[in-house]
Formats: sequence, structure tokens, C-alpha cells
Amino acid sequence: MSIKLEQVNYVYSPDTAYEIHALKNVSLEIGDGQFIGLIGHTGSGKSTLVQHLNGLMKATSGHIYFHGEDIYAPGYDMRKLRSRVGLVFQYPEHQLFEVDVLSDVCFGPKNQGLSKEEAQERAKAALRMAGLSEKFYRQSPFELSGGQKRRAAIAGVLAMEPEVLILDEPTAGLDPRGRDEILDQIQKLHREKGITIVLVSHSMEDVAKYVERIIVMNQGEVMYHDTPREVFRHYRELEAVGLAAPEVTYLMHALKEKGFRVDADATTVEEARDTILAALGKGNP
Repeated sequence: MSIKLEQVNYVYSPDTAYEIHALKNVSLEIGDGQFIGLIGHTGSGKSTLVQHLNGLMKATSGHIYFHGEDIYAPGYDMRKLRSRVGLVFQYPEHQLFEVDVLSDVCFGPKNQGLSKEEAQERAKAALRMAGLSEKFYRQSPFELSGGQKRRAAIAGVLAMEPEVLILDEPTAGLDPRGRDEILDQIQKLHREKGITIVLVSHSMEDVAKYVERIIVMNQGEVMYHDTPREVFRHYRELEAVGLAAPEVTYLMHALKEKGFRVDADATTVEEARDTILAALGKGNP
């Protein structure tokens, strides 16, 4: 397993009137090469959790292991961890700061000790992987559109050649086309490079379409950790904690209640299409 958490707790402002238990006894494993979705209502602990995975935040108690090594062990190289477990924040402006896009993406490789030429080669490869055209390389990152900024921020992390890529709401604020382009690019990276992906999202449709497993956070605890079909089977329980299932799930349940012999656990449009056509072929009303 690439990342393993054991009984991880995190408390904001301990021993004060403002004490908040953001993570409560979180234990889970994220395997090499998996595409994981992380969902939960606002304040559920999602962002706190992902910032623990590369050591940006330190657990109040518990252990986190990366490839079997305890990241809290004395002498553990946190800087190296952060180059192997890359985090793309929800707002790309928090990661972009150089005079132009290429220089920004070169920053990580240079910090890893690469020469200027090696860093540029790595940066250009990362920008191509992220789907950002060469015409933007010498532009200020702050002149880019929202989607282009996200691609630049993703490229900045990819340039360090991480084994794990964590994306916190990478499509927030984008139009449907921009959202699909970003997520398709991430899926392509996962397939071609075998990178472990952790996708934090509020879109149940996106999660159902792209990920292999879903972690559901609720009040700092892991509520579910399973396949999309198994997680969204509990759509009533998800509603009770301020979440929902994909619209397709509700449609399938409505059809089943009307007497159609469809798979009510379908979570994507493609699955819904197949089960509806199959049901109609069996002579349903």
C-alpha cells in the first residue's frame, strides 16, 4: 500500500474554547495506482485529511505510513515526501507565483536539484501532460483563465514526478466543458503513468464516472470506503449527512419503483443506458 493511516486524529486549537476535532480515529489504506474519490460535506474533514497525506499538517495522534515508512519517525525526510505525494490546492492562485508559466513549473524540479536545462525539460513534459499549450509558457500565470491556471498548477506538481497526485476540488468554478477537459486529462495521466490519484470533489457525477473507490468523510470520520456502486447504494444515508448520489441513481430507483427491471445501483449515464436498453428488451412496460 502506498499510503496507510492508523488511528489518525487531528484537533484544532486543543485545550481552548475553540477546540475542534477535525479528524477522529481515521484508519484507511490507499493502494498504489488507485483512483480514489474523497467526498464529504463542508467541514467533514476532507481538506484536513489530504493535507496530512504529504505532511503539510501533522496528526495530533496516530500514524501515517508511506510505502511502509512512518512519516513521523525521527529523521524522516518530509521534503522528499512532498515531492512524491503532490497536492494541488483548490485555488491555483495559492500555488502560482512566478513571472511566467514555464518558470513556475520549473520551480519544483529546481528545488529537487535539477539543472536549469533538466528542469525546463521536465516542466515542458509536465505542461504537455496537463494539456497546456506552448503558447502560454511565457505568459504570466495570473493572465490565464481559470481552467488554464488549474492546468498550470497541476503541471507544477507533475513536474516533480510524484507517485501520488492529490487534487482538492480541481474543477471548482469551471464550466462543464472545462470540468470535463480537466478530469479527462487527469484520467489519462492515471491510465498512462499509473499515478495514484486522490480526487476531492463535491460532484457525485464526476466521482461516479472517474474513480475506482470512494472515501466518504462525515464529522471527521470515515463513513464509507468502497466502490462507487456500494457507496451510492446507501444514498439515503448519504442524504442524511448532507450528501447525495448521482442523478442517475435516483432515476434508476424511480424506474424500478415503476416496475422496470433495471439495475438500481447504476451510477453513470453509460451504466444507466445499458440497463434501460436491457430492460426494454425484456418486454418491460
